[in-house]
Amino acid sequence: MGQQLVVVESPAKAKTIEKYLGKDFTVLASYGHVRDLLPKEGAVDTEHGFAMRYAEIERNRRHVDAIAKALRSADALWLATDPDREGEAISWHLVELLREKGLLEDRAVHRVVFHEITQKAVREAIAHPREIAGDLVNAQQARRALDYLVGFNLSPLLWRKVRPGLSAGRVQSAALRLVCEREDEIEAFVRQEYWTIGAQLRRGEDPFTARLTHWQQQKLEQFDIVDGERAEEIRQAILADIAAHGLRVRKVERKNRQRQPAAPFTTSTLQQEASRKLGFSASRTMRVAQQLYEGVSIGTETVGLITYMRTDAVNLAEEALTSLRSFIVGHYGADFLPAEARRYQTKSKNAQEAHEAIRPTDVQRTPEKLRGVLERDLWRLYDLIWKRAVACQMAAARLDLVAADLDADSHWTLRANGSTVTFPGFMAVYLEGRDEAAEEDEERLLPPLREGESVAVDAVLGEQHFTEPPPRYSDATLVKTLEAHGIGRPSTYASIIQTLQNREYVEVQQRRFFPTDLGRVVGRFLIQHFERYVDYGFTAGMEDELDAIARGEKQWQPVLAQFWGPFHELLEEKANVSRQEATSEALDEDCPECGKKLLVKLGRHGRFIACSGFPECHYARPLEGPRDAPEPVGRDCPDCGQPLVYKTGRYGRFISCSAYPQCKYIEALNKPKGTGITCPQCKVGELVEKRSRYGKIFYSCDTYPKCSYALWGPPLQRPCPRCGWPILYQKSTKRRGEELVCPQAECAFHFPAAAEDAEVQRLLADYTPPPPKGDADATARPRRAAKTVKKAAAGPKSAAAAKTVRSKPTSKAATKSKTSKKPTVKA
Repeated sequence: MGQQLVVVESPAKAKTIEKYLGKDFTVLASYGHVRDLLPKEGAVDTEHGFAMRYAEIERNRRHVDAIAKALRSADALWLATDPDREGEAISWHLVELLREKGLLEDRAVHRVVFHEITQKAVREAIAHPREIAGDLVNAQQARRALDYLVGFNLSPLLWRKVRPGLSAGRVQSAALRLVCEREDEIEAFVRQEYWTIGAQLRRGEDPFTARLTHWQQQKLEQFDIVDGERAEEIRQAILADIAAHGLRVRKVERKNRQRQPAAPFTTSTLQQEASRKLGFSASRTMRVAQQLYEGVSIGTETVGLITYMRTDAVNLAEEALTSLRSFIVGHYGADFLPAEARRYQTKSKNAQEAHEAIRPTDVQRTPEKLRGVLERDLWRLYDLIWKRAVACQMAAARLDLVAADLDADSHWTLRANGSTVTFPGFMAVYLEGRDEAAEEDEERLLPPLREGESVAVDAVLGEQHFTEPPPRYSDATLVKTLEAHGIGRPSTYASIIQTLQNREYVEVQQRRFFPTDLGRVVGRFLIQHFERYVDYGFTAGMEDELDAIARGEKQWQPVLAQFWGPFHELLEEKANVSRQEATSEALDEDCPECGKKLLVKLGRHGRFIACSGFPECHYARPLEGPRDAPEPVGRDCPDCGQPLVYKTGRYGRFISCSAYPQCKYIEALNKPKGTGITCPQCKVGELVEKRSRYGKIFYSCDTYPKCSYALWGPPLQRPCPRCGWPILYQKSTKRRGEELVCPQAECAFHFPAAAEDAEVQRLLADYTPPPPKGDADATARPRRAAKTVKKAAAGPKSAAAAKTVRSKPTSKAATKSKTSKKPTVKA
């Protein structure tokens, strides 16, 4: 065999695979996609069969050049990109580029796929190559064209009607609708009061609880007791009956129940469970899973620890079933093994490709063996995947359920529920989490109760409750709902959620998604004017069409034509929608000053209520309630002598001059949290915790603006081991974890936070400082802040150029530049 060139997507995977294939094989990475649609109008030619115009992705050009150079001395090209539509498309695009360069005329091209990166799987794939699957490529092209046609036509409409720089996507818009509609449900929710009656009981020394389930021989429903007076009346009646007759056990029911294990992980269930049990976001879960799949060093070898992590299949290979069952018998005993292997069927009608569920590549690599070997996030996710895979092939758990009815020879009944696990089965390894915490009476333990025996009563209590609105979506519940509606596919859930956050349409608070004011305005505009295209059924139907293309049942051009015609007509129809109609919502309330209707408008800092008669009438107030007259502070402004007043801004209350905007004096009400560390630059002020205009915490000198020293991370009173600067700051990175960093740009020495002195000295010996930045004043600032300052100092642009820049859609680079400015002190 001559020299062979293998192309994969990521460099980590390339390193792992090259070790398995031997010296005849060179493995290079494409670093993802190598071509994409031209980033301008007309990249999809709707007038000529939806012809798609591609361009080489500039950031990956050097990787393609490296592949082309290596191919010149190779006899064959092996395309080993990921086993899904995106991977198939990457292989096809790479072949097209190499063919344009004239490098494939006399070389064989093979497509190979493997669902796990182990030596056996890789060599098996090489032994059974195939052609590039045209149907999968067409499905990916159709999806890309759909997203382009929606984004490049709907987004500019949002720029003109709502705000520049916004975006709308075919799938993200449906997801935004979910979040906004849940917020509408919460705001419209009316709390209802109800009461329950419970008893604290005791059999001997064993306490247990019971709940009133029947009153006057009728079963109690949720709202049968709706106020405290009625609850107290019932409570007193129960106490009187117990005092007269005592409380006895009238009936005890025992049932046996089996609890079955959950299926092995798919992409969506992995994201859900990692959110519930580990607190991971969907994107964090996929990032860590990608590392586990591509290959991790475990001391003596580098190996892929899990199978491919983008899948909606729940089946396992026969080889894996045999391995799991053998492991269970050897480690837990024959009682924990069912008579036959468990085989699961997916609930998704369009499960893609012939994937397996997510499982460990070798069940013998237990989490205990890898503890301390893997980084914390890698170990925690591997532990979750390993336990779920093992548990799915274990015997069912057996439980004894007990329900006891108690009364006092009267017309009411108390019921006590409980359970006992008689055989743990799969629960010895793993138990699936829940999205919402719920009281489970069956999980309580009851003392042994016999019919006719008396029990002691410690207390009878009435408890007040209020109905709760539906909870806001978490990562787990949003992914679950997207999957239930058929919105997106396993590979897209994380990117959908991340896009909503990047566009500032939603924000995360306490691991829940809240729509921003901007997100609600955009969502309302899309629902009002493009309802069909953000409808859950329509979005799911398009996914079905794409799946039919992937199966070869439909052609992609007719599918696009069916979508484009009505969509284009609607775009032209909505071009005349006014900006006020797009960003305003009418209220059923009149202006108290002029009598015209009030509107909910979108302003610079969010939504507010204003008069529809503006600019003739200037009435406005916050969305939360009526505008109050400013509260006087009781002293005068030191700058102009006018009275000071309390005001409320986007960051809370502050003190301002009543003569604003003529006088712009302000004072902060809350003193910044101190660190006790003296500023190393001015040696006078103290470093205090502050928050930037974008909400990010930073630390700066409290004498600002006299001293502008600032850090992005918490400072530590410890001199830099290399340059002696008086302080370090703490930093957390995905790749290196928690570390301490020198804030001096010309030094920037960093080392693990838990490192011993000997390890720090070893790192010092090999450390090379970064090249000088050329900005002597930037050494005390965060590095990204220094970069922004230098860019601003490069000179003003012309007005026309500035206008052009503002009219472009916000790119990731632009977002990064925007959020990496020097921390700004706010009132």
